[in-house]
Amino acid sequence: MSKHLLLVEDNPADAELVRVGLDESSIPTKLSVVQNGEEALAFVRRQAPYTEAERPDLILLDLNLPKIDGRQVLRELKADPAYKQIPIVVLTSSVAPGDVQKAYEMHANSYVKKQVDLDEFMRVIHSFESFWLEIAKLP
Repeated sequence: MSKHLLLVEDNPADAELVRVGLDESSIPTKLSVVQNGEEALAFVRRQAPYTEAERPDLILLDLNLPKIDGRQVLRELKADPAYKQIPIVVLTSSVAPGDVQKAYEMHANSYVKKQVDLDEFMRVIHSFESFWLEIAKLP
C-alpha cells in the first residue's frame, strides 16, 4: 500500500529533488506538492480547490513560505484535533537554534536541514524515507 506525502515547498528545484529521491525508492509513495502555507492548509482541510485531495500520511514542510509561513501551518495543524496526528517533518534550510526549538515546541515530529550538496540532499531524502515510510508506524 502506498503512502501519501504532502510536500509544502516553494522552491521548484527542491521539490523536484524530493520527487526524484522518492521516485528512486522501492517504497511505493504518492507525492502531492503545494507551494505555500495557504495551499497546504487548504489541501489538508480539503478546501477548494483541493476538495478531492487525499489525506496525507506524512507532511514535509518548509518553514519559509509565502502567504502563510510554515510555522503557522505547523501551529494550526498540530492544534487541530482532526489533523494533529499527521506526522510533520520540517524540511528547511534554517538551522537557527530558535527555529529548531520552536518547531519542536509546536510538536513537529522531526526537523531536517536541507542539504546544499546534491548527493547529501539525496542521502537525507533516502534516510527520511527509510525511517518514516518503512520503520515508523504512521497513524
